[in-house]
Amino acid sequence: MSDRSAAQPRAGAPPPTSSPPAADAGARPARPPALPRLRRRLDLATILGLGAALLLIIGALALGGGAGAFFDLASVLIVLGGTAAVTTISFSVPDMRAAARAIGRTMVASTPDVASAARTALSLADHARRNGPLSLHPLAAATKGWPVLHRAVELIVDGLPADDAERILRTEIEANMARARTAAAVLRRAAEVAPAMGLIGTLVGLVQMLGNLSDPSSVGPAMAVALITTFYGAILGSMVLSPLAAKIDRNAEREALVDGLYLLAAGSVARQENPRRLEMLINTMLPPDLRISSFD
Repeated sequence: MSDRSAAQPRAGAPPPTSSPPAADAGARPARPPALPRLRRRLDLATILGLGAALLLIIGALALGGGAGAFFDLASVLIVLGGTAAVTTISFSVPDMRAAARAIGRTMVASTPDVASAARTALSLADHARRNGPLSLHPLAAATKGWPVLHRAVELIVDGLPADDAERILRTEIEANMARARTAAAVLRRAAEVAPAMGLIGTLVGLVQMLGNLSDPSSVGPAMAVALITTFYGAILGSMVLSPLAAKIDRNAEREALVDGLYLLAAGSVARQENPRRLEMLINTMLPPDLRISSFD
């Protein structure tokens, strides 16, 4: 057979292609998803609020001319020690440690940026749609600072069905919320106990005072010391513990909102949905001033 006949294509065979088809000129270049911003800073609302409240009380005492008379070590021990002991009875030592860590997190906030998290969730879906879910594998190590986002990326790369991925992430989010609720419940219980411990200290002081009625000059100072424990209990419960419990709940709700965005992204990628639909779902979860628009 001649070279000319060998070079001719067979009848019915598809024409040969010399190169792969060119990419769509209108397609946007694939960019790696941007990680959310995590603002690690002092929570000025908590610190300034607590500081201002305590300074106002101390200032009022100083203006009265007798700030030193409002300190009594025995009263401090009764209120603080008694509140911690009785609260531990209602919970457990690990719960108390978790509550102490939660208080520390309210002082130094690691508040997720909701708008940044929304853009990250959307960029994950867009990147996976253009390049395939396996293209997100390099992000697995870079997202360890965001546990739910890290788990979402792992589930996407592993190719789990959407229902399974959403169930796993929802369980983790609910577990995080349960831990936050427990910490807040510890502080609320302590806020209830503190005034009662103050009253107990007052009763102890009154009994001691009544036992020394033979010395009339000691009745006034003894009565003042007896009432100090009630003062300590009211301040500890109403000005410290109860507001901190509310702040823990507020931070937990904000984190759950951010984690819910990652849950939506994982389900959208697993179902191979259009990222525009994910954007609409995300905007239904966000307040109007934080809504995003990436496809206009």
